[in-house]
Amino acid sequence: MRIGIDIGGTFTDIVCVTPDGTLLVRKVPSTPDDYSRSVLESLPGLFAEAGSGPGQVQEVIHGTTVATNALLQGSGARTALITTQGFRDVLELRRIRMPELYNWDWDKPPDLVPRRLRREVRERVDAQGRVIHPIDSRQAEQAIEEIADTGIESLAVCLINSYANPEHEERLADLVRQRLPELPLSLSSRILREVREYERTATTVVNAYVLPIVQRYVRSLQAAFTRLGMGAPLLIMQSNGGVMTAEACRRQPVYIIESGPAAGVIASRELARRMNLDNVITFDMGGTTAKASIIEEGALQIAAEYEVGSSLSSVSRLIKGGGHLIRIPAIDVAEVGAGGGSIAWRDAGGALNIGPRSAGASPGPVCYDQGGTEATITDANLLLGYINPEGLVGGGLPLNRRKAEQALAEQVAEPLGLDLIEAAYGVHLLANSTMIRAVRAVSTERGRDLREAVLFAFGGSGPIHACGMAGSLEMSRAVVPQHPGLFSAFGLLSADIEHHRVQTCYQDSRTADLERLNRLMERMESEVRQLLEEEGFAGDEIRILRKADLRYSGQSFELSLPVPDGPLDAGAIRRLEQAFDEEHQKTYGHRAREGEAYTLVNLRLIGRVAQRRSLLGDGEPAAAPRAARSCRRAYFGPGQGWMECPLPARTDLRNPRQGPLLIDEFDTTIVVPPGWQARCDGSGNLSLRLADPSGEGRRPGKVLP
Repeated sequence: MRIGIDIGGTFTDIVCVTPDGTLLVRKVPSTPDDYSRSVLESLPGLFAEAGSGPGQVQEVIHGTTVATNALLQGSGARTALITTQGFRDVLELRRIRMPELYNWDWDKPPDLVPRRLRREVRERVDAQGRVIHPIDSRQAEQAIEEIADTGIESLAVCLINSYANPEHEERLADLVRQRLPELPLSLSSRILREVREYERTATTVVNAYVLPIVQRYVRSLQAAFTRLGMGAPLLIMQSNGGVMTAEACRRQPVYIIESGPAAGVIASRELARRMNLDNVITFDMGGTTAKASIIEEGALQIAAEYEVGSSLSSVSRLIKGGGHLIRIPAIDVAEVGAGGGSIAWRDAGGALNIGPRSAGASPGPVCYDQGGTEATITDANLLLGYINPEGLVGGGLPLNRRKAEQALAEQVAEPLGLDLIEAAYGVHLLANSTMIRAVRAVSTERGRDLREAVLFAFGGSGPIHACGMAGSLEMSRAVVPQHPGLFSAFGLLSADIEHHRVQTCYQDSRTADLERLNRLMERMESEVRQLLEEEGFAGDEIRILRKADLRYSGQSFELSLPVPDGPLDAGAIRRLEQAFDEEHQKTYGHRAREGEAYTLVNLRLIGRVAQRRSLLGDGEPAAAPRAARSCRRAYFGPGQGWMECPLPARTDLRNPRQGPLLIDEFDTTIVVPPGWQARCDGSGNLSLRLADPSGEGRRPGKVLP
């Protein structure tokens, strides 16, 4: 058996493939007090249904929010930082960027290491790696002694130019081990061998901040699996879309910060390939957040850095400074606090807002009837008729409509002087508007045209909002895959094992030292191959991918481009320059004139082991249980009003059928508004099309009082 486990802020999704190919799924509320508990309570029943024992589990692949939550909630380890003399305040200075230029009340997020826990040591290495001043061991020992008395739980070390020569960081690590042998330690030369002291410091500090928490979590999960009789290896999804071993994760947890969102994009790429779709926007709306990414010409978009903790967590090149910077390769995902459990609230001026605060799994939305008191997007969708009133996850979670009505009336409708349904529809539209920010952050802000792309909607709440969002974005087609509420868990079982390396090299492309560049590539490849072979993979299973970061000479930032196989020679450099011109034109809308100089900044290398099979096959969709009723009323805005909506199963839609339709499934409801049509293909994917993209000649259908 292979098991994929995706733990979100509201629900935990489990997908299991048995030895005979049977697919088993579980969707249960998450347990924020101990996220592993929801998994451990579900697995015995899953094994019983499979008729197999835990000893038959071949591997477990896991996506987790534990590191993300530690950053967002400020609940990470008490962390100290040792840095080069003169660089104590790098975390304070940042890049002096403000995401809200005209907001005088904006405050940057608090530094993960307060100033009193930062220490300096006398040492200096230049940008070429030459030692200018040897490290002062006595002063370093004094700094270590000082922080040892502060009760720290983790330590980050980031010395200037250690990317070029890690000798001083390694010496400092030896001194730390002598005095504090059990203290979790993060060295920048092991985390990020790349230029720029702020980015390197910030990334190393994030690694140190979440390191003890992730170590405890992974060890606890592995111990629990052992108690269940599971000896299978545990693999963890990375932000870049690959997976890493639990042992590697315990050393470098900074690679799993965006673990959950990446899995859905991986599944989308595989499904897009099978459907022969080149350009796709992924839209993943769960219980806490909504995430968007772009697949262009069949390829994932990978960014070199991103931020976590701002109102729009993204890799935007235009909006920076609002969160904690992490310079680790990651799938280009933009994330906003607008999930099904996101709370509707009024600001000081009385304006309605959505999120980022969420009711989460406990207590959850008001309609869950588990102690929640604040109205959420899910409560509004229930009142609009979009959600099955009989309950969620196949009826396993009953809903209380009366309490949702009361909360929305008291908190939104009455203060704003609105009718209850008008208020609910306003919350729904505002949620769409908030989530559209995420889609635009990965598309139009990158110079991409959305009109010919297809929207892939998944997550427990994504299919409810898919058509409304697509219409607002001038997109005429959306796809809802099978098991949309569990889709990210499928992505876990489709991901490849990956390890990444980067090395700053700073070369003018016209006078590049090709021999040195090739030596650097060979060294990184040797390191990655050795690591993967130590993890049990044979040489012929390993695939090496190479990239280079280029910029026009004089620019501050660069773009990453693929490097073809074979030695780097003058012809390869010229082809890289041409590819950079094309990417610069696509991203920024212009390119330099003929004869412009280029700078090669970093070399990157990815070692990959491909998974042997995908779960997103061409099988027939499972027949859904028939609804007790044949139709349900739903509200589609003042222009359409209340409409009677048939409740077909997905398998009833072999031929195109016009909306309005509501398709209730185990893990979601798919809302097909008037003006859209739905059709189920041979693999069970639901294709939604705007029946009249021009907007002319639509018939509203029957409007109910």
